[in-house]
Amino acid sequence: MTPRKKRLAFVAVGLIAVALAAGFVLNAMNQSLMFFFSPSDVADGKAPEQRAFRLGGMVEKGTVERASDGLTVHFVVTDFARTVPVTFTGILPDLFAEGQGVIAEGTLGPDGTFQAKNVLAKHDEQYMPPEVADALKRAGKMPSGMASPPRMGGRDG
Repeated sequence: MTPRKKRLAFVAVGLIAVALAAGFVLNAMNQSLMFFFSPSDVADGKAPEQRAFRLGGMVEKGTVERASDGLTVHFVVTDFARTVPVTFTGILPDLFAEGQGVIAEGTLGPDGTFQAKNVLAKHDEQYMPPEVADALKRAGKMPSGMASPPRMGGRDG
């Protein structure tokens, strides 16, 4: 094999290795992405059924039910247009309450109940996660007195 062919083979192997590495990185990033959906999006069938995503909205008043085990909680998330029942087993954040903004991370069950693995609650009475605020604004149901956080440098801070 001539030196020129060796160099060409070396470059070809290097390009294949870089392409494989890029493929693995993109696949890993794709699997770790978690998209946000509102209850209306879930009801319209836009949310994935076999993949984790974030569900956000307001905890509907009068829907929080605690099971006898002390850890399982059932509640309903709404964007004031549609609702999605949620089941969570674990310790809820101290600020979790009916009528407040919430984001739940988990998967949608075959019965339409969202199985939350993690629940995030707002941190003051004027704050609402930007995804929840945007979903409520799209539905035309933004509660009065609620504000979304300021946007910093083109990205949420």
